[in-house]
Amino acid sequence: MRQTLVMGNWKLNGSKTLVQELLTALKGPAEAASQVAVAVCPPVLFLGQAQQELADSNIQLGAQDADIHTQGAFTGENSPAMYQEFGVEYVLVGHSERRTLHGESDAQVAAKFAAVQDAGLVPVLCIGETLEQFEAGQTQEVVERQLQAVIAHSGIQALASAVIAYEPVWAIGTGKTATPEIAQSVHAAIRAFLARQDDNVATAVQILYGGSVKGASAAGLFAMPDIDGALVGGAALQADEFAAIISAAA
Repeated sequence: MRQTLVMGNWKLNGSKTLVQELLTALKGPAEAASQVAVAVCPPVLFLGQAQQELADSNIQLGAQDADIHTQGAFTGENSPAMYQEFGVEYVLVGHSERRTLHGESDAQVAAKFAAVQDAGLVPVLCIGETLEQFEAGQTQEVVERQLQAVIAHSGIQALASAVIAYEPVWAIGTGKTATPEIAQSVHAAIRAFLARQDDNVATAVQILYGGSVKGASAAGLFAMPDIDGALVGGAALQADEFAAIISAAA
């Protein structure tokens, strides 16, 4: 049975005070839901502080992006090897904001996926369609293309030790959330696509839903058979909301 994973992406938000207060408030809810995996992805500047704050908890650390290089003249970048020193276990790759705001291609995302995995960390592969693509009925075409880029680069088996996060771009930061039925239909289609290449990988891989997940909507999403957790944005910065999502997952 797949474990439920609730992951908070703080994006470009946070402060030393927020790190301390938010993580302190989340330790209890995470411990109470011991069967649920909980992780947070703060900005890279706060990883060291977060590592210290979480030393006595079962909350795991994630990073929001990674470079494909281990070291070198790449100003402003952070390598997967560096993340290891801060206890990072997960790394987001291909988040819609990286694809749209930074122009990352499917090929670049696939290379980052491989770099993260080569460093012994778990890539969280973000896939999803824009509003225009959704309205044009291109959801499945888009997510299959994004998945296939990784499969072509690293092989289908690489997804056995990774996480997939389906995030409809039209539901990120807009307050709109795909209904549990819409989300489930896409998750099931993703799993079916993977099953055509390897049924064992398709059965085992965790597929998270990301897109304005709130405490009030979480239970309905988690009740769906192919939704294995959530990649949470704005609500991850509010202790009560994120705790409610963790509770719903339990």
